[in-house]
Amino acid sequence: MKFYDFTARTLQGKELNMSEFDGKVVVVVNTASKCGLTPQYEGLEALYQKYKDQGLVILGFPCNQFGNQEPGGEKEISEGCLINYGVSFPMFSKVDVNGDQSHPIFKYLKGELGGWFGSKIKWNFTKFVIDREGKPIKRFAPVAKPEKMETLIKKLLEK
Repeated sequence: MKFYDFTARTLQGKELNMSEFDGKVVVVVNTASKCGLTPQYEGLEALYQKYKDQGLVILGFPCNQFGNQEPGGEKEISEGCLINYGVSFPMFSKVDVNGDQSHPIFKYLKGELGGWFGSKIKWNFTKFVIDREGKPIKRFAPVAKPEKMETLIKKLLEK
């Protein structure tokens, strides 16, 4: 399996094939709207705005597995992202990132890029960077600010 073989449902209910992002540098991030790290939406959106025309896409996957920090439904998630943080990058329906019900994209990414806790995701805002060929390149910890990814993203965009 490759990243482009997966699909996910958008917040608007549309099934989206990851092959639509073939040739782009992709950042996959599990998000939450009531987390101490939620302000990272601002940094993610800034990166997206700065590099989207060069081929960057950020994909946000809300998750309620950590401290019940994403309790709302799709409407609340969508409104919160837009109103509070101006998020314009694609957001997906709420998923699990750990356990038996883990979304296949996260099962794949965790298998390709383990972390300090093995393959398990520790908390909200774990970030995975995928190159233009769909190969997972690097995993960033939840506390790593989005700006910390910029050097790698620029390098991958230049390829």
